[in-house]
Amino acid sequence: MNAISEAKKGNAGETVRRVAREEGVAEETILAGLVSGRVVVPKNSSRAVEKPCGIGGGLRVKVNANIGTSREAVDPEAEYRKLAAAAEAGADTVMDLSTGGDLNAIRKAILARAGVPVGTVPIYQAAAAAAERRGRIVEMTAEDIFSAVEDHARDGVDFVTVHCGVISRIIETLRASPRLMGVVSRGGAFLLEWMLHHGKENPLYSGFDRLLEIALRHDLTLSLGDGLRPGCLDDATDPAQVEELVVLGELVRRCRAAGVQVMVEGPGHVPLDQVEANVRMEKALCDGAPFYVLGPLVTDIAAGWDHLACAIGGAAAAAAGADYLCYVTPSEHLSLPGEEEVRQGVVATRIAAHAADLARGNPRARARDRRMALCRRRRDWEGQVENSLDSQSARRYLKTTGEENKDYCSMCGEYCSMKILSRRIPLRDS
Repeated sequence: MNAISEAKKGNAGETVRRVAREEGVAEETILAGLVSGRVVVPKNSSRAVEKPCGIGGGLRVKVNANIGTSREAVDPEAEYRKLAAAAEAGADTVMDLSTGGDLNAIRKAILARAGVPVGTVPIYQAAAAAAERRGRIVEMTAEDIFSAVEDHARDGVDFVTVHCGVISRIIETLRASPRLMGVVSRGGAFLLEWMLHHGKENPLYSGFDRLLEIALRHDLTLSLGDGLRPGCLDDATDPAQVEELVVLGELVRRCRAAGVQVMVEGPGHVPLDQVEANVRMEKALCDGAPFYVLGPLVTDIAAGWDHLACAIGGAAAAAAGADYLCYVTPSEHLSLPGEEEVRQGVVATRIAAHAADLARGNPRARARDRRMALCRRRRDWEGQVENSLDSQSARRYLKTTGEENKDYCSMCGEYCSMKILSRRIPLRDS
């Protein structure tokens, strides 16, 4: 059952009803967003999702967590533990970016364990298979790429990243305007190398109608990847990045005409003063399509703390209109993350998303902050823990002075400002 075709008929299925309840909006709001293309609800037609979510205009900002093996670190059980950590920390979706081990088995196991929508990047599997069977990534064929997309869709993957905007004419743009770091997207690099080797157009672009047919058949949401995203501040908002975004705008319109759900992925490293402009540019060129941003990271020198650089950029991007934030972990650029890094990345990005929800006037976000303020005023420690985005850390840091007296904290003690003035200055109760 295709979500857009059902929305056009005014049919709100159980998934839409659940999303509407979670967002606190009318079902008609979700249906209208699906019809306009400004909301997506990633859910493969063959898969039950325990916690579906809507992504797009007027909805809460969502957070994605990436997990997955590499050729150097193949431990599927570790990835399943990361999946659990991401879910516990509150990720709205996860992506399996595995490139090492039995990719089919890992993907199916993650799909079976995940209660949230799951995304993948099928070209990773096509490239890994070509390297293993034929010795080189460039030996993958267009058929390999589309077969990987079909396999992932058939298994129940809810959304896929496809780097369709990396087209031949942009190669000349890269040559005319050289970058400091070149192409940092793995999928983008695979495709560019393939195109240069074979002298052919990107098959995901030239064969886009075939991609649409697969997506329509499985109600697979397409996430148009930013294969030319900047990998450092010096490369941000350069001609190649902008030219790719123009192409993605064209492909958004083709998706909508075909009845396929689509969102657009955005830049990685962007100076803080350019973040809002990047969001506005995507919204203009892609007619309000949901915008999925990796960070953006607002500095290149936060190694070990890149989750905070990501949260700063993510809050700014979402406040400006981005709809979906991909987390970054403290180990970004350095190593594959562990469970704790996954948890920290999710929490940091959820804080960014919540800060943006407040800036965007989301009433549920505002109500939660108000509840926390009242708990602090009343020295309600348990209430503060319950209302925290990360109650696990809040409980760990909670300290009281003496079990017999929990009316003040160990930081202020009897010098608590709320206690000093609580009887002299009138306070609101809501």
